[in-house]
Amino acid sequence: MKSVFHSALHGEKVGALLRVVALSCLSLVGCGWPQGSVIEIRPEAHLPTKTWRWELVRIYPHDPAAFTQGLLWHDGALYESVGLYGRSAIRRVDLTTGKALAEARLPSRYFGEGLALVGDELIQLTWREGIAFVWDRRTFELKRSVRYAGEGWGLAPFDGELILSDGTEILRALDPRSFRERRRIHVVSERGPVTMLNELETLGRLLLANVYQTNLVAVIDPSTGTQIAQIDFGRLFPESARTPEMDVLNGLAWREETRTLFVTGKNWPLLFEVKLFED
Repeated sequence: MKSVFHSALHGEKVGALLRVVALSCLSLVGCGWPQGSVIEIRPEAHLPTKTWRWELVRIYPHDPAAFTQGLLWHDGALYESVGLYGRSAIRRVDLTTGKALAEARLPSRYFGEGLALVGDELIQLTWREGIAFVWDRRTFELKRSVRYAGEGWGLAPFDGELILSDGTEILRALDPRSFRERRRIHVVSERGPVTMLNELETLGRLLLANVYQTNLVAVIDPSTGTQIAQIDFGRLFPESARTPEMDVLNGLAWREETRTLFVTGKNWPLLFEVKLFED
């Protein structure tokens, strides 16, 4: 048994064959990223999905009024994107109390979604509005907004890009400044496409993706599009212990200094810290 952090750091590759189709660009060398150029990454072979185990480290309070859409941890602080029309906001949260230390609200016509940090900027998606809001991490001042096509669900930085999910099996790799689409990653397991990908979190050379409406988290190698493992959080906060006001699991934040993962859900009163293991 070993901590999965080490595997993620060293980027152990899945033996998958890739079929890469370049659209509107005959060669990647020297072509830059002209408008309309998109690379499609589709796995043609994949290994059986492994199971990663988790162990509970600690439980913290969480605001039960927070419809969690995005979660991240940086420099000793927890940041959260909260959804629903008329209630969407971005927050800096006190880990020990679950209360907001700072907050900026979105206009009522926007439904907040995934959240990512690039430099000192917090980038927050919206669901169907096609606009990402860029906030100053320290002051929560709105610096600018960026348009993008399609729905926005989850967002995570990866290798100089932003990876965006939209509820399908496709992850889109975007330029972090312009949001221009560079690549499309089709996520599959040995059973076929892995759909309903939602909240995203970077873990070394891998991505974690909450599978919406389930207690499952997919572990994805974005260089191949292969789901290499799954994590089942069904026992973390059993549905039998939830009230009707509590919604599904959603919210993943990697805590680098302790090599642990924060996990919560929409309108959950609790935030869980777990350690991950690959058996």
